[in-house]
Amino acid sequence: MPMPIENSNIAYRKTQPILLISIGIVTVGLLLFVMNLCFGSVSIPMKEIWAAVFGGDTSTYRTIILDYRLPQAITALLAGIGLSVSGLLMQTLFRNPLADPSLLGISSGSSLGVALVVLLGTATGLSVSTLALWSTFGVTVAAFLGAFAVLLLILALSSRLRSMVSLVLVGIMIAYIASSVTDILKFFSQKEGLHSFVIWGLGSFSNVSKAQLPFFAATVVLGVVASFLLFKTLNLLLLGERYAENLGVNIKRSSMLIILVSGFLTAIITAFCGPIAFLGLAVPHIARFLFRSSDHKLLIPATAFLGMDLALFCNLIARLPSFEGNLPINSVTALIGAPIVLWVIFHRQRFSQN
Repeated sequence: MPMPIENSNIAYRKTQPILLISIGIVTVGLLLFVMNLCFGSVSIPMKEIWAAVFGGDTSTYRTIILDYRLPQAITALLAGIGLSVSGLLMQTLFRNPLADPSLLGISSGSSLGVALVVLLGTATGLSVSTLALWSTFGVTVAAFLGAFAVLLLILALSSRLRSMVSLVLVGIMIAYIASSVTDILKFFSQKEGLHSFVIWGLGSFSNVSKAQLPFFAATVVLGVVASFLLFKTLNLLLLGERYAENLGVNIKRSSMLIILVSGFLTAIITAFCGPIAFLGLAVPHIARFLFRSSDHKLLIPATAFLGMDLALFCNLIARLPSFEGNLPINSVTALIGAPIVLWVIFHRQRFSQN
């Protein structure tokens, strides 16, 4: 039966803003990506970027772009997507607007893994130069193993716990234990090891080399695709556990899958980039505000692209020439993201009152 003309016009008016907003978000992302290639300690003209990437130019610009700026921009793009989607999964699963990827202690587990390598190594008398290998590949492996160990522990405990509140409390307690052990290692470590650990904890999109980038990209894309396949389950969980269970959703199995996908994304990104704060908390709220929807078929890609935009923008700010080097990315994400979320909260409250 054909749709009435009036209803068809209403559907078109609803679809049109979504399409325009989506085009705007993608366009901003592309512009920010190009700006990340152009600006830094050395400004590079657009024609030089084109020649370096597509023209086979052998100048210094080609080395700067292909070996440093391009991997860093792609890393920021992927990390923003992965952390934002991970935060959306956590907020939906726990029905908590304050949930983020670090809620279950996975980031603390990653920090503990790095602390065991860097801090424990220097505390036992090894110099930082002896641990030079661990400054790159080894630290990444240690961070991932620490995060993945906590993820496996959370998955094992989730099968025994009946409520999501209990699982959140368990995750918080695990995070406290990991943080306490890390603090003890800090106390006994030498100054060089403590400095290296603090620098890692500030987070950076420049830690992923050109050789590591294909693996990092493949794992993040895998996690994001897996999250999109869960959109029906996520939509049903919004209706409540009892209603979802009556519709055939296996709550425990679905919860474990969501935790696994979110935890996997968090573990991979934290291992390569360090703990990146605020993206997973802020971006899902911005996506819900812009698209006025709770449908995860729309929210997951919207959150992914908005996370990409915000991460690229923060990376650009952190690398401005006036700062003479890279600012800690965590300070930039919080400084930019927090006012945006505050504006969304107050604008939403004013909108609901009207």
